[in-house]
Amino acid sequence: MNIKKGDTVKILAGKDSGKTGKVLVVDTKKQRVVVEGLNMFKKHNKPKRQGEKGSVVEVGRSIDASNVLMVCPRCGQPTRISHKVEGTKKLRICKKCKSTI
Repeated sequence: MNIKKGDTVKILAGKDSGKTGKVLVVDTKKQRVVVEGLNMFKKHNKPKRQGEKGSVVEVGRSIDASNVLMVCPRCGQPTRISHKVEGTKKLRICKKCKSTI
């Protein structure tokens, strides 16, 4: 999976398509990511104790990793990622400006 926590991504599909945000969580087994402030839904919480009120909380849902495209920090454009091995390190490289990410 090319996307890591902290990367800036652009949403390609869904209700938030075209928007950008920062990746908060990456699930490599399910190939899904959670993006900050995007793909939000309202969760209704029941009251836990007597006399306490219930609440409505907005929570971010995960998006399939194929529906997001990484934004290069150097050129600022959404781009695909290539990989290059230098010694023991595996580097991610922007396909558009050829810089390391």
